[in-house]
Amino acid sequence: MAYAATPTGTGAHPVASIQDTETPAQRDARMAWWRAARYGMFIHWGVYAVPAGVWHGKPVDGAGEWIMHDARIPVADYQQLPAQFDPTRFDAHAWVSLAKAAGMKYIVITAKHHDGFAMFDSKASAFNIVDATPFKRDPLRELADEAQRQGIRFGLYYSQDQDWTAPGGAAFGGHWDKAQDGDFATYLHTKAIPQIRELLEKYHPAVLWFDTPTPDMTPQLAAEIVKLLDRYPQLIWNNRLGGGYPGDTETPEQHIPPQGFPGKDWETCMTINGTWGYKSNDTDFKSTTVLLHNLVDIASKGGNYLLNVGPDAQGVIPPPEAERLQAIGQWLKVNGESIYGTGPTPFADPHGRYSATQKDASGKPAWVPTWDWRATRRPGKVYIHLFEWPTGAFHLADAKLHATGAYLLADPRHTPLAFAQHGAQLDVQLPAKPLDPIDTVLVITTADPVPR
Repeated sequence: MAYAATPTGTGAHPVASIQDTETPAQRDARMAWWRAARYGMFIHWGVYAVPAGVWHGKPVDGAGEWIMHDARIPVADYQQLPAQFDPTRFDAHAWVSLAKAAGMKYIVITAKHHDGFAMFDSKASAFNIVDATPFKRDPLRELADEAQRQGIRFGLYYSQDQDWTAPGGAAFGGHWDKAQDGDFATYLHTKAIPQIRELLEKYHPAVLWFDTPTPDMTPQLAAEIVKLLDRYPQLIWNNRLGGGYPGDTETPEQHIPPQGFPGKDWETCMTINGTWGYKSNDTDFKSTTVLLHNLVDIASKGGNYLLNVGPDAQGVIPPPEAERLQAIGQWLKVNGESIYGTGPTPFADPHGRYSATQKDASGKPAWVPTWDWRATRRPGKVYIHLFEWPTGAFHLADAKLHATGAYLLADPRHTPLAFAQHGAQLDVQLPAKPLDPIDTVLVITTADPVPR
């Protein structure tokens, strides 16, 4: 991971992308399933799970999947790791079943990260899990087939720009080994583009997730990739290809934008602990409450939540991650109506403020959210997600809607709640205790459609 902004293009693209040529109606149809999904599983898994954040007996700072870069590991040494990679406990059925139990609607897994190691059977490079490991199996094939069986959309992450083991591949901060030297365009045409072609032809992903474009990815070189992408008119791809191509989705990483991206499709990707790829010493797992509140906050701003798991070298998703996903899934079984297929809040309350003292990663005033409540909507209903339980009644000061009823979503009888509305002032009487300690959803039915 690690975000690098896509350069802004000027003028026409060398090759028109699907986003350049489709009509608004065609785009809406192509993006419909993704917009309704709201929640997906990111999987960072690769040969970097073998060192698991430790090199020569010493912990390496940074993300687990960046260990080669951060420890400046020579190419020849890193290429010895696949011999130790035999994830015999990998179970595609278990992984996809976990995603489904978590309420996730799609999966995106690393086909090749920046270390250049392919997690699939690639004819373009022998540095892959089938040819270079004792495992000899293609986990992407197994996952793609299992996802289809279980009705989960299947997507692939591919590091098109950085590649630390292929001559000519880019590396943030520059190369550290002579074996990395070479021509970027040659790397692109001999490895990256052939592998992207393999992924599209063999696995038919619904999503292709690019990452960390550098200036090496010129508009002309990016256009060579776009030629491939345009052969798959239903494909959804993000804003990290480079070369001035905006793709389909904005990709804030490890944070939730205060207002989201109004009018755009966007997806926050985030870790459950501190790293994407597995690190044995990273046990700082976010609580179920934090993760669920993040999901609701993102949905209330019209975005998707791509939540990461980092399986270990045996092919096991860490139990603390699985436990949190299953707990969220239990909540969604009851309250999923308030997330899937919903639109952003109809209310003006920003639920937070910009700090006068704290700064964010870019040096700007940090956004400090207030974890009181959020709202999502669909025609005829507004869902109030109550993180803090009000005493007596829930009060809305800017309810520019005509309420016709109210009930708690987790109440199987949908017992009507008393309410009073005077202009934009709405008060709903609540029971003494919430039905869920993390988020009890109050449903307000409306006479007007409250359009998305």
